[in-house]
Formats: sequence, C-alpha cells, structure tokens
Amino acid sequence: MPPTRIILDTDPGADDALTILLMLASPEIKLEAITTTHGNVTIDKTTRNALAVLEFLNASRIPVAKGCSLPLVKPPHQAKGEAVHGSSGMGRTNLPEPTSKVVDTHAVDYLIERFLAEPNELTLFAVGPLTNVALAIRKEPRFAQVVKELVIMGGAVRSGGNMSPLAEFNIYEDPHAAHIVFNSGIPITLIPLDVTYKCLLTSADVDRLNKIDSPVAKFVRDVTADYMAFYLKYEGFAGCALHDPLTVAAIIAPELLSLEEHYVDVDISGGVSTGKTYADFMKVAKKPANMKVALDVRGREFVELFIERMETLCRSRL
Repeated sequence: MPPTRIILDTDPGADDALTILLMLASPEIKLEAITTTHGNVTIDKTTRNALAVLEFLNASRIPVAKGCSLPLVKPPHQAKGEAVHGSSGMGRTNLPEPTSKVVDTHAVDYLIERFLAEPNELTLFAVGPLTNVALAIRKEPRFAQVVKELVIMGGAVRSGGNMSPLAEFNIYEDPHAAHIVFNSGIPITLIPLDVTYKCLLTSADVDRLNKIDSPVAKFVRDVTADYMAFYLKYEGFAGCALHDPLTVAAIIAPELLSLEEHYVDVDISGGVSTGKTYADFMKVAKKPANMKVALDVRGREFVELFIERMETLCRSRL
C-alpha cells in the first residue's frame, strides 16, 4: 500500500516534536506539510520549533505554514504549556535557529488550498488546539467535504482532565473550535486522555534509546526532560505520556487501539465543565455517531513500537 499522505496541524511542544519524529520514522506515512497553531507556547515559538525540528532531521523540504495565535473566543492559557514543555516548548534542547522560512500563506488558507486541490486524498492530523481547522471549515464550506480523515489528539471522555478536572488541554484551549470541528461531518478519529495516559515513556526507555550515540537519541532525552520533571512532580512517576505520538498508531498500528463509534461533543457553556468532551454512550440524544473514539489501547506495545522506530531513526543518522 502507498503511504498515507498527512498534513500535521501542531503546537510543538515536546510530544508534538516526538510526533514529527515518529511520522518521519514511519514508512507507512508521508508527512507533506505542517501547519502551526497556538497552544503549548505562543505561535511564534511553535512555528520556530516546527522549522527547527524539521531542519534538525534534514526535512526542511516539508513546508510549514504559520497559523492562529489565539483561540476563537476564550483567552489563551499558555502558561500551563510552558510549565510542562519548558519556556521554549522544546524542553532542554538547544536546536539552532532555523534558516528555513514559513510559506507565505496563512495556515488556514494553506489547509483550504491543499485539501481542495486533492479532494479526499490527504489525511489531517491535529495534535494541538483546533483553531486552524475550525476556521478552515468556517471560511470554506467545501473543506469539510474534502478531508479524507481527521485524527485528533484531544479530549477526556471517561477519564478526568489534565487542564481542569474535566477537560483536556487541547480542547480546553479552544473549546469553540472543537465544537465546530466535531460537528463538521469530517470523518474523525479521536485519541483522548483515556488512552494516551496508558502510553508511558519512562526514563528507563530514554536511557535505553541513548545507548545509541545519536543526536536523535539525545534530542528525545532533552526534549522530554522538563516534561518528565513535571510528571514526576505532579503525577508521581518517572516518565511522560506519549499523548500526541499515539495518534500515529491510527495509521501504523491500528490493531493496538480499541475504537468505538459514538456521538461526541464539547461543552461550551462557560461553566465548570467548559471544554469537557462527552460521548453519548446511551444514545439519549438520538444523534448519529460523528467519530470513532479510542477508549482502550495496548499501551506498552505502542511505547515499544515508538522506541523501536526511534532506534531505527537513530541508526539511520549515525
């Protein structure tokens, strides 16, 4: 089978950077472009990080389009992202300033142009707040009809939230955008905290990877250093969840995910549950399913697959 052609909408971010590495290490995937959004850090930082990671991996041929700097309605909450991912968003890495530049087109227009040019040929991955995607849907009504599939890291369906007791960060950061996207009619696969918290990259895993003397192994160690320190302080374990990278399993190892079809929406009422993703498990709303939701995963198997792909990437760049 030919590789799945992907455009990645992202807010790098440590686990976003690991997602880029995993996509580039996976022959099942052809990463064709990156669009950046606000989220873990400011739009200027997320865009710089995307360019720098691609340059580090000798992949500057992949175009980057800079996107939205603010959520649609609510104020941003980037201080939480910086606390988790470090002030730059890249942990303790020290990648040089990228020499490559973004394309001239805004990310929203870039998404519209690319997907309309090749209807139902491209898959969209969104691993940050959904502002860019929502605005593409609003600006060009045909956009929702030409996306082959949309894979989203976001939400907490049966689990608790990591931004509020009920809400996950990406959805909480722009719940109104998520509401637009969820109800757009695009075929969606949702990867929520319910499964990502079962995919824990441990400090022992990082040590194992660094037995290979490779810049890629050192990057994985350094980009996750602040991330792991946060988890140790607040979650009590020496490691970090592979939130965004788990989306890639939808392509490279779907058998590891337990998917169910449900109607899922987002609370935008403005109360304590704002940003909460909820599934209509009992079908009381009488609405048809609008997405596939991952509710279980063989987590350790995915982490092993991630490490193996990183080891291969390391050896290819010795």
